[in-house]
Amino acid sequence: MTGALDGIRVLDLSRVLAGPWATQILGDLGAEVIKVERPGAGDDTRAWGPPSAELGGEQFSAYYLTCNRNKQSIAIDIALPEGAALIRRMAREADILVENFKTGDLARYGLDYDSLRAINPRLIYCSVTGFGQTGPYAGRGGYDFLVQGMGGLMSVTGKSADDPVKVGVPVIDIFTGLYATIAIQAALHHRERSGEGQHIDCALLDTSVAILANQGMNWLVGGVTPRPMGNSHPNVVPYRTFAAADGHIIVAVGNDKQFGALCRVLGRTDLAEHPDYLTNELRNRNRAMLEPELECEISSWNSAELLAAMDAAGVPGGPINRIQAVFADPQVQARGMVVPVATPDGHGTPQVRFPAIMSSSPATIRRAPPALGADGAAILRDLGLDDTEIQLLTKAGAICLPEANQGRK
Repeated sequence: MTGALDGIRVLDLSRVLAGPWATQILGDLGAEVIKVERPGAGDDTRAWGPPSAELGGEQFSAYYLTCNRNKQSIAIDIALPEGAALIRRMAREADILVENFKTGDLARYGLDYDSLRAINPRLIYCSVTGFGQTGPYAGRGGYDFLVQGMGGLMSVTGKSADDPVKVGVPVIDIFTGLYATIAIQAALHHRERSGEGQHIDCALLDTSVAILANQGMNWLVGGVTPRPMGNSHPNVVPYRTFAAADGHIIVAVGNDKQFGALCRVLGRTDLAEHPDYLTNELRNRNRAMLEPELECEISSWNSAELLAAMDAAGVPGGPINRIQAVFADPQVQARGMVVPVATPDGHGTPQVRFPAIMSSSPATIRRAPPALGADGAAILRDLGLDDTEIQLLTKAGAICLPEANQGRK
């Protein structure tokens, strides 16, 4: 079976996480992805270790391995006229281009959307920046941590407003990559109907505002300024961590029936029948009285025994796993979430698979993350360049190839 995006060619001029996350998804879904990197250093994240893994005699940071599978790599200096001309030649044959340069930077090299649209009107060109192509912050650089603060996420994360805390993974980058992927696939559908490509403007700050979700709507509709509440939920009670006798667990009661079942497990049917706790609205309003009662009961239980009793009663709950426990979890293992991927030299690297399982056009991992410039010669030959032209580009500094690929003898 072929992937849903088989036959689609992606030119990836992005680096770090948001853009590469999007292009990796496109690659998982079957697209051919050509990653363009700077000669010498390559993607910034190649140096973001330790930890690192040695594959084929080269060091790959764990961060780089996170988001660069199913890609080929070519090292091109776009600041040189020959390098920029090579990108234009590649863009003529591409379906999608993803870039995360500062707003306006690529126009200096004739690689902006308007310039490339003139030579390929069907091109879908996705720009990923901190603050977007317009507005007073358009020229600023943006990073996930910075935007978690500016976009409100940190104001609702942590235990108190006096100690703001970021989310433990770069969720703004990841969500921006997901929104970019969704928009790109919508643009492909639009192109099927209209024959035209388009420009997609994705901003980390826009994403941060969008994923405020219920917290943002609490303000827009209710005029309530959300605050950090630790592991408690602003709208649902009881929906938080509780301390059992041997450690913390999560209780996630989503409706009145589940609350009644929890009370029966704890031997406190009086709480289920109490007029102050009959509905979620009442439990939310009276959480200061209810939750200490629950804390007292839960603290006497062994966590595994309580979770088993909750599961049998249909009450959602679970442990708080460390990362090693996640990958050892029988459900995670049964779902095959970790896939071993062989490198061309026979080495292997584990990868976390694309999480959606598609029955007719499944996502696949066909390539391990590439060494810098490893596919450059093959990519250029596919473009129609001969070995003499490749050697001239190498001598000019426009491309950088591993020695073994700089020309056939």
